[in-house]
This record gives sequence, structure tokens and C-alpha cells, in this order.
Amino acid sequence: MVLCTGRLSPATLPFLRELDLSAGFAVCSNGATLLDAATGQVVERIEFDLRDPIAVLRAQLPGAVFVAENPGVGVRATGLVDDPDMHFGDVELLSLDGLAATSTTRLAVHWPGRSGRTLANVLTGVDIPGVRCCCYSDEPLADLTATGVSKAAMLERLRVELGVPRTETLAVGDGINDTEMLAWATHGVAMGHSPAEVQAAADQVCPPGADDGLATALSQWFW
Repeated sequence: MVLCTGRLSPATLPFLRELDLSAGFAVCSNGATLLDAATGQVVERIEFDLRDPIAVLRAQLPGAVFVAENPGVGVRATGLVDDPDMHFGDVELLSLDGLAATSTTRLAVHWPGRSGRTLANVLTGVDIPGVRCCCYSDEPLADLTATGVSKAAMLERLRVELGVPRTETLAVGDGINDTEMLAWATHGVAMGHSPAEVQAAADQVCPPGADDGLATALSQWFW
């Protein structure tokens, strides 16, 4: 079993401990980092330079707060926001210019006072070479990673390395950042509470989390 999340590695570790997963790997930062569950260390990362993204986004998103992952350590940010990743690991506050001089694996963009749809509409017309963007319609948040990075891409690299047959892959997800992963797996399961776009990418839709949907789905293969 591999946990796959948009969360940074320090914010993922508590879930590994709670589930008593002390071996294997976790895919973090939407596929930009690979965490060794046994050591708690980031063993693979895919970074991109922040100079161009910051230059473009600061002009398009006045008042936005940028939170960049410092892999395995915490975050570098231009301000304090209600970001779960700020509660785990170190938080280093920098100016926009200071942040632009660094590189990262995942850049979270918060635009306080706006809607998720407004942020998505702005970023739809923005092209930043070498960078891909994932927007969330229910909150003014966007995640930027290097082009080619996704949960699916990191899972495929891990599958090949571990020698797992493609036909034995199962993925369960409920977020926009899970669509590629669900399509990648031989059998993709979307949670019943997930957006329509996520459900469309899956082979199966299970009951929502409130109705123990994950347990229902997994019971078909594990009991």
C-alpha cells in the first residue's frame, strides 16, 4: 500500500504513524517527492526554479501568498495562511524576491478573499514554461509542480522499480489531483463524495467516506 497525497512529507508522516506503516513509501506533494516510510526521509524529489513562476504570478495575483516546499524540512512562505502544511516542519518567512531566488518541489498559491473559481480562471490563461498547475474549485488554492509531475507518474516509477505487475494496481481517490492516478491504475475507485470530474476518471464509484466507502471498496479485494 502506498499513500498518495498533495501534502508535504512532514505533514504525511503523522498519517503513516497512525496507520502503523513503517515500511514502503508514500508519494507526497502531488508526486513531486517520494517518502521512505521506514526512515521518514525524502528519497526522491523533482524540483523547479521559482524565479519565473513568481515573476508571472505576482503580476497576475496581487495579494497572493506563496508557500513553497523545502523538502523534508518544512516550507518557505511569503506570509502566514491557513495551510495544513504550515503546522508540520519549519516555516521560514521570506520576501517575494527572496522566495524567487529558491527552488521547490511544490508551490502552493493562496489568494485570500477570492474564490477558487476566480483563481482557476486567472491561472487558466497563464503559461509558465516547465510548470504545471492544479486548481481546486472549492477554495482559492493552486498547487504548482514541475511539468510531468503527478501522483500517477511517481507511482508508475515506483511500480517499475518494485516489479509490481500493472494488472495488480488499484487506486482510490477523491480529489481533482487524483484523476490521473485513477486513470493510471488498472482499477480506479472514486469516493462517492468526490467531484464529478474525479468520478468520471474512475472505473468504480464507491459510497462516500461518511458511509465507510473506502472500507466497502477495499473489502472486494482484501478481507
